[in-house]
Order: sequence, then C-alpha cells, then structure tokens
Amino acid sequence: MSHASYLRELLRPLGVYDLNAPFNGGELNAQGEALDHCMEYLEEVQRESSLVTARDWGLENIARLLARRPVADAPQAMAAALAALLRIGGDSFTLAAINDTISGCGVPALVKELGVGQVAVFFPGIGGEPPGFQELKKIIEDILPAHLGITYKFWFLTWEELEVKFPAWQSIEEKKLSWTELETSVD
Repeated sequence: MSHASYLRELLRPLGVYDLNAPFNGGELNAQGEALDHCMEYLEEVQRESSLVTARDWGLENIARLLARRPVADAPQAMAAALAALLRIGGDSFTLAAINDTISGCGVPALVKELGVGQVAVFFPGIGGEPPGFQELKKIIEDILPAHLGITYKFWFLTWEELEVKFPAWQSIEEKKLSWTELETSVD
C-alpha cells in the first residue's frame, strides 16, 4: 500500500476531510509520494547496514575498514568472507579457528598441519592457481600466525585422472582445450 493510500485510510474515519477534492487529494498524494521515497531510502539503508543482507555499498564500506579486501566477486561470497574476517579474535590460532577464518580470503581454502611450524593451504574445488592468487596470498599470510611456514598446494589433473576423464586423445582434441584448461579441468 502506498503512503498516500495509507494517509487516506488514516483520515477517512474522521469524516471531516473530502479526500477526493483536488486540494486534499493532491496534498495527500504529494505527502504520500515523499514518504514512499523516504521509505525506499530507509529500506536500502537497513539492508546495507547488516552484513547478512548487504549486497552493494554496505559490503564495500565494511571491506574498506579492513587492511585487505577479499577477492570474492559475488555479494554473498563477499559477505561470507567479510564475516569470516570479522570473526578473527585473540584466540583464533587453533586449526579449527584458522580454517573458519581462512574463508575470509574470498575463495574456499583449507589449512592442514604438515608438522611443527608448517602448514599447507589447499583450495578445494578450484583447479590450478585460484584467480587473484597474489592478493589471496597476502590475505592468507595476514590471517595465519607469522611464525608458521606456509606451503600452497594447487590441484592439477594427474595423468591417472586424465586417463579416466579422457579415454582417448580425440576426446581432448574435440574439446579444443589449451594446456592450462586441460590441467585445471579437475571437476
């Protein structure tokens, strides 16, 4: 219901206004339209003020507060990454906490311990080096404790997987894959 209709319904029971007269109706229409515009603006502010519902300038404003911006492009992925970064606290150095927080880089990432002082970072579901890896690397190294040695592991198609996925070279040639597309076709 528009605010002009709402104002009419609000004044109708009083019975003292001719709500169809040009002067009263015009005034109610003008006031109602102004209230409609205010409501649209307030709804946008309310949506963008919460990390859960923000989809535009709210996400950008939150990202500006951080030292590094997550590389996620989609609004939902950006919101999830920002939420992960905002969860970082003084006790975020357990492996479980680090794996929760590492999603703040903007792509799926997983940290595994290799030994004392050594961890490996994997990117499950992403073939090859993830897009924007140099920025991802900076974010990950900001998240992980500085005393850890970090090894990055990328997922490339092995010869065994290649033979299962492509039974003959003809099937590769039919897809017209470049070498990079071939070695990262891990799905």
